[in-house]
Amino acid sequence: MHDGTADPSRLGVHLQGNGVDIAVVAPNASAVEICFFTSAEPTAHETRYRLLGPVDGIWHGHVSGVLAGTYYGIRTWGPWDPERGHLFNPYKLALDPYARAISGNVQLCSQTYAHKTDDQLYPLYPLELDPTNSAPYTVRGVVTGKEFEVAPGPAIPWENTVIYEAHVKGLTKQLRGVPEELRGTYAGLAHPATIAYLKDLGVTAVELLPVHAKLSEAFLNERGLSNYWGYSTLSYFAPEPSYATKDARALGPMAVLDEFRGMVSILHQNGIELLLDVVYNHTCEGSGDGQALSWRALDNAMYYRLDSQGASIDYSGCGNTLDTGHPRVIQMILDSLRYWAGDVGVDGFRFDLGVTCGRGEEHFTRFHPFFQACLDDPVLRNKKMIAEPWDMGPDGWRTSDFPLPFSTWNDRYRDSVRGFWIADGRAQSRGESRGAPPYELASRLSGSQDMYGAGNIPAVRPPRCSINFVTAHDGFTMGDLVSYDHKHNEENLENNRDGSPNNLSWNHGSEGRAFQLSNEIEPGTDGDSPLAELLTARVRSALNLFTTIMISAGTPMILAGDEFARTQGGNNNAYCQDNETTWLNWDLVDWQKDFYVAVRKLITLRREHPVFRPANYLSGQRYPGDTIPDLSWYNQVGLLMGDRAWHDPASRVFQMLRSGRPYGDQDLLAVFNGTLDPKHVRLAPGRGTAYQEIWDSAVSEPEAEAPPFNLAGDDIFLEPLSIKLFLADSSGD
Repeated sequence: MHDGTADPSRLGVHLQGNGVDIAVVAPNASAVEICFFTSAEPTAHETRYRLLGPVDGIWHGHVSGVLAGTYYGIRTWGPWDPERGHLFNPYKLALDPYARAISGNVQLCSQTYAHKTDDQLYPLYPLELDPTNSAPYTVRGVVTGKEFEVAPGPAIPWENTVIYEAHVKGLTKQLRGVPEELRGTYAGLAHPATIAYLKDLGVTAVELLPVHAKLSEAFLNERGLSNYWGYSTLSYFAPEPSYATKDARALGPMAVLDEFRGMVSILHQNGIELLLDVVYNHTCEGSGDGQALSWRALDNAMYYRLDSQGASIDYSGCGNTLDTGHPRVIQMILDSLRYWAGDVGVDGFRFDLGVTCGRGEEHFTRFHPFFQACLDDPVLRNKKMIAEPWDMGPDGWRTSDFPLPFSTWNDRYRDSVRGFWIADGRAQSRGESRGAPPYELASRLSGSQDMYGAGNIPAVRPPRCSINFVTAHDGFTMGDLVSYDHKHNEENLENNRDGSPNNLSWNHGSEGRAFQLSNEIEPGTDGDSPLAELLTARVRSALNLFTTIMISAGTPMILAGDEFARTQGGNNNAYCQDNETTWLNWDLVDWQKDFYVAVRKLITLRREHPVFRPANYLSGQRYPGDTIPDLSWYNQVGLLMGDRAWHDPASRVFQMLRSGRPYGDQDLLAVFNGTLDPKHVRLAPGRGTAYQEIWDSAVSEPEAEAPPFNLAGDDIFLEPLSIKLFLADSSGD
């Protein structure tokens, strides 16, 4: 029996007493009904209850006799006035935006549109209300019950963090150590074989591409493709069911949620954090003439940004934009974050097109209440919060403009490092200009203090706020970055028009990787073989990128599979490729195995030596009791870099010396050769002590012998486009 005892402030459907409390936000509606179904079948019997309200825009009530596992949806009444953004249609069943589990599938058919369509699902103008029932053709929420406790996270400090960006399906779909029935699932990610691999590599946090329930766009369905990446959210509270095992899906939506939470626990028990890529900038419902599945069916004018004619404003490039200037929309985002961080136990979030979350009436502001709420919230303030600091709206590029607690993807870092090692190398090989002067790379190595350590923001942000990456899901893989001059996205069926043309990549003289899987070709062998020389050059360039990431102040992020130089065949926008193009290929040939060992060594060096990862900006001043500055730069002949050299694009051979004494560590000397010629370099004086060589990007196979020692002032030899790293005793004068 329905009554009015529910707490309107607790949004969603929750077990309470002898039934469930319900609270739904729809301030522009004239009536709201909660609809319960006897089963998951499309034709299941439906029972409706009219909710009370609205109280501050919230419709609420209590229904007795409803148990965990019950299927439900929402219907709303209100004006049909498309020019004002009102698309209320009680014939359409809306998914509760707060549903923590879902059942069923959305069908691409006329019944799932609020307005009438033609046979091709194009809108008929003027828009008219469609009077067909959508319930048999769309998803339903599921009432969830009591959940087991998730093991607490390891709370890894930012300065020790190494992020591994992965797709939950692609990571294990072809991983042989994982049983067939677990591959590509939440359980597969938590399998001992996957955990052992992650721990062996040395990453501390897995950042998963979106795992919120998703829906592929109509145009992809028409082409026989799907939204593999998942940036097309259907629910901000429910995990994507297709990533659960077949057994969990057979047991029902609550078993899917349990599998996800079990994965979180197992990762935590093994010292690994879990970060989620979340998409609070747009939804799967598309533009104003798209499907009415949840938010649009509930209260289109409240949830979405609309223009004066009621049409969708698109700051996301995906047809719609959530209105984060509306307090109720911000409340939904915060409630979603608290749920995943609190009840589910995840350790942080990466915000896709994060600028949208900071838009008020239109423009971005670093003083947006959402940011302050994240800083003040007792559940969220200690979580890792990372923003993709751009969207497609006005003034949408805000890389270093987010306040604490947020870190941001540093696209300038990506482009500067690619530029120095890859694009400039390509230009030199063609006799063109040398590119940017060395101060640009030096600034990125130093934590991008010019971006994050200054400016008119509430607080100076430390180096950890720069997420240092060279590759990510969006763009070339590391292996393709050094193997292709041009993108090759033909499989996306858009005539290769999609994906960025500005890749700063270099094929090193031959387009593609046809020889990748041949064990007959190894880098550094058979010097007369053009293919061996080509592979050697590519491996060295990729190791230069990894080396730079691991010695840069800030937070390193690597793309899954880059540690063994995987390929996507030159596809730099593989969002719709749910196949071998994007699934990690674990059949490694010998050179890939050696490459993995080299990357693992770099991660180990960073973990073991805090001088690799300073938590604060270095100023060139001396730490109390130290005899050398915390940071100093030297030229090719071992003299301090002068102002002219810093701004000379030809000055591409230089040295970085970090004092290890502030960290109780050895000094770190990094020597860079950014030219296509071999170079002799006189080692920086430092403390005058011996330097031990610990890394050479020109040597990709495991070391057989202990590396040599060199004295300050000694001449050393660097291969073209390479980096050498040295450690020195910090106790000497």
